[in-house]
This record gives sequence, C-alpha cells and structure tokens, in this order.
Amino acid sequence: MSVNHNRLKELFQKNEFIVSNHARVRMFQRNISTDDIRQIVAHGEIIETYPDDEPCPSALLLGFPGGEPYHVVLAQCDDHARVITVYFPEKDKWIDYRIRKR
Repeated sequence: MSVNHNRLKELFQKNEFIVSNHARVRMFQRNISTDDIRQIVAHGEIIETYPDDEPCPSALLLGFPGGEPYHVVLAQCDDHARVITVYFPEKDKWIDYRIRKR
C-alpha cells in the first residue's frame, strides 16, 4: 500500500488520526498546533513517500501554516493516520524546503 494524499485528508476530516508521543513533544517544542497539522494535511503537498515503513507506509508533507514552512511525517494505516513528527526544515539541508540537498 502506498500513501494517498486524498485518503490522509479524509482521515483527518473524520478525526481518524492519532498524534504520537514524539510528535506531541515536538509540536510543543516548536509551538505548532493540531490545527496547524490539519492545515498542512489539507493544503500541503507530499514531497517524499516511504512505502516500506512499518507498520504503515508514511509520507513527508510540506506546508506553510502561518506562513512558516513545516515538514510533517504521517503514517497512513488502514483505519487511521498517525502523526510521527513535525519540524522546521533547515535551509542548509533542503532546496526550497522540498528537495534534500546531497
């Protein structure tokens, strides 16, 4: 199974998602809310996919809540989505926040 952005949007619209403990800590540290995560899912873009992740395939999304770039890693399971982590992409590691620098 691969990650489908429309399916992720649907899961978030139905509140069928959980936030991992790690993600909750990172959200607190980086002052990002669940509403910010929802905005990233609704309006952001998938920039990388990880179809072999276990137990569910995952994807890296880029969004701009409040005008600031954020990356969110989400897993898409059969009956829910899981927020794995969220962070601010560092300019020295990303080109236009979308492509990893080599």
